[in-house]
Amino acid sequence: MEIPIKVRISNRHVHLTEEVYNKLFNETLEKKNDLTQTGQFASCQTLTIKNGENSISNVRIVGPLRNYNQIEISKRDARTLGVNPPVRRSGDLEDSENITLETSKGTITVQGLIIANRHVHMNEQDALNLGVKDKDIVKVKIDGIKSGIIDAEVKVTPEGVLEFHVDTDDGNAFLLEDGDEVILKV
Repeated sequence: MEIPIKVRISNRHVHLTEEVYNKLFNETLEKKNDLTQTGQFASCQTLTIKNGENSISNVRIVGPLRNYNQIEISKRDARTLGVNPPVRRSGDLEDSENITLETSKGTITVQGLIIANRHVHMNEQDALNLGVKDKDIVKVKIDGIKSGIIDAEVKVTPEGVLEFHVDTDDGNAFLLEDGDEVILKV
């Protein structure tokens, strides 16, 4: 079965616990705009991620606050920071790298630096209709000048919206734009 789905290109961003957020900010997490995944939003708050003297500023916090700290970057960002984080599924943070988070209020070092694995979001009904389950590997066909077929992990959540997520490195490698359409092969 082949079905068209939208691409979402994810730039570097941070998910924080309430405890860490409160150490770095003196304000309520404020929504800038909703993301396509139900209940998630880009916040107005940003911070700097640092490794020694290397840093990247204006990294957006994605809400709502979570029960773990996760910092998602691309391989290009990793080179800028001088780190080598693992490629992981969201929430799989065991043995991930430490990174320093900095705001005008404070600095804290946390574990949770990863490069997010390519994945296809969906809800339980989508998974049932497609005959897949959480953590399955599916193929995604990308047409265009730099076409290809790549693997992606299925991510089933109750509120999941069917779409393909890649980081900026993958988006650039295949000349994809946020909102483009690709083909999910199951």
